[in-house]
Amino acid sequence: MRTRPAVTGDAEAMSAVLRAIIAAYGRERPSDPDFVLATYIAHPDRVACTVALDDAGTVLGFQSLRRARPGDPYGTPPGWGSIGTHVAPHAGRKGVGTALFAVTRQAALDAGIDRIDAAIAANNALGLAYYGARGFETHRTENDVVHKVYTVSEG
Repeated sequence: MRTRPAVTGDAEAMSAVLRAIIAAYGRERPSDPDFVLATYIAHPDRVACTVALDDAGTVLGFQSLRRARPGDPYGTPPGWGSIGTHVAPHAGRKGVGTALFAVTRQAALDAGIDRIDAAIAANNALGLAYYGARGFETHRTENDVVHKVYTVSEG
């Protein structure tokens, strides 16, 4: 497995990852390539968007980091990072998320972001466990969404 920055040409494959997540877990969300391009790859507040690929070049998952601005839709404080992680169900528990977070954490350090917020549905046990294993701690819960925060540091 390898990681690299997401590019426009990855939108279809990243969309397929989102569709696979929807099919496996029933969580409805936008997933078309135009949504992926606007929300992750070309978002104006993008700090990083990274894809994980298998040896054949198939996208296994992706992770995005954006800098929150005033009026952030998730209520993330301005200046913090806002993270999103999406791993294809067949690739879960194989180190994809760990590899992606190593890149994202470094991108946050490089961008001077000292806190990263993750908004996870309260019924998303896999997502809650993933962020907990990375060191994210719950800082608030509202409307069936758990907000976890990671404090970025050099150590």
